[in-house]
Amino acid sequence: MTEQQQSNYHRIAEAIGYIKDNFQQQPNLEDVAQKINLSPFHFQRLFSEWVGTSPKKFLQYTTVEYAKKLLKDNQATLFETAYETGLSGTGRLHDLFVNIEGMTPATYKNGGKELVINYSFQESPFGTILVASTDKGICYMAFVTEDSDAFTLLQNQFPKAQFQFLVDEMQQNALHIFSQDWSKLNQIKLHLKGTDFQLKVWQTLLRIPFGQLTTYGTIAHTLENPNASRAVGTAIGNNPVAFLIPCHRVIQATGLVGGYMWGNVRKTAIIGWEGAKKERTK
Repeated sequence: MTEQQQSNYHRIAEAIGYIKDNFQQQPNLEDVAQKINLSPFHFQRLFSEWVGTSPKKFLQYTTVEYAKKLLKDNQATLFETAYETGLSGTGRLHDLFVNIEGMTPATYKNGGKELVINYSFQESPFGTILVASTDKGICYMAFVTEDSDAFTLLQNQFPKAQFQFLVDEMQQNALHIFSQDWSKLNQIKLHLKGTDFQLKVWQTLLRIPFGQLTTYGTIAHTLENPNASRAVGTAIGNNPVAFLIPCHRVIQATGLVGGYMWGNVRKTAIIGWEGAKKERTK
């Protein structure tokens, strides 16, 4: 990412944060543009380029009312229906079939001793992302934040693995999810390290339709363990594959966006981005 792109991203992130914190006052274009020291015209153009919709539309998508509306549209019965029918049906992102293969208990226990992991840093609409893969699939994706050493976090996941800085086909197929090259989505495979319960939760996340939200309680209900909301939350918090396993689509039962490993501003941006694209396909 160039210095100018980094500057633009931070400006848009600041604008998103401002909108999120002040949605009840419904700030207008001039208010937000002034906050990040841009002219309204320049801000409108820059925001639309990065987020895929206008600031006004984005404000609508990221209010609590919008989150509640999506949540209402995705009551447990609809969610369970989507879960039972799999990921086929409408020809868009939720048709994606991700082949998921959990690592063996031995691999899990020994910290990936026999794994060879390729990794690279790539650009996405939401900032730099670290993507890593084995010969079986994507094992890790994480947004790079200013206060984290992304590669160290990856190494902590697989302390005994061998790492090589290399872009491979697995990574390229996964990154098509951002460019909307839907023709290659069925080539995405995941190779995940987790407990049986974590893998079940992550598989359930894969079945949340594009542009819709659900709650921790709904996921627990789907797993036929309605008292496991807290355990579900912990499993979601340990999701090793950002965006592709869409933990950003899980919000609080109150309709509030809630926490996100890679920052609440980024989560809000992703929800708004998906909402905008869903709106345009209607």
